[in-house]
This record gives sequence, C-alpha cells and structure tokens, in this order.
Amino acid sequence: MITPEDIDKLSNLSRIEVSEEEKISFSKEIDSILEYVGQISELASESGETEQTSSVRNVFRQDENPHESGLYTETLLKEAPDSQDGFVKVKKILSHD
Repeated sequence: MITPEDIDKLSNLSRIEVSEEEKISFSKEIDSILEYVGQISELASESGETEQTSSVRNVFRQDENPHESGLYTETLLKEAPDSQDGFVKVKKILSHD
C-alpha cells in the first residue's frame, strides 16, 4: 500500500505541491491502479503472453540513397534564425542550478 509519505516523496521528486487531502486521495487511487496493473500482468502470464513474446521487427527502411554528409548544411543554416560555428543556435532552456 502506498502511504502519504510515499506521495510526499513522489511530489518532491516531480516538484508538484500536493495538499493533505490530495495525498489521501492519491494513495487510494494509486493503490487501485497498481492493483489493476497486477491483474493485467496475471492475465498476460496465464495466457503465456509476455512483453517479449510479440514479434519485434525493425519498421524503418534501409537508407538506400544517402546523400553526401554536409551537402545541405549551408542551405539549412541559412534558413535558421541564428547560427554559430556551423550549428543552429537556440534559446537556453536548461540550467545546471
């Protein structure tokens, strides 16, 4: 059973504020979701199906006519709003704080 303390840990990790009422509600909901997933796993095991029993295949085609490396670089860089040293320059969205 998931506890309100577990919900605290999850909310801290995901940086989401959760009220005391929500913690109680979430713990009940998560328990029922996990129970449901367990039932599905049991059914899959009983039927002999597992994640890996389905046919896995590569759906991508082979690149039969690859173009020369760098052939379109200049054209693409001219279309970019900003570039520097052969790369497209973009707005910083992550920091190391």
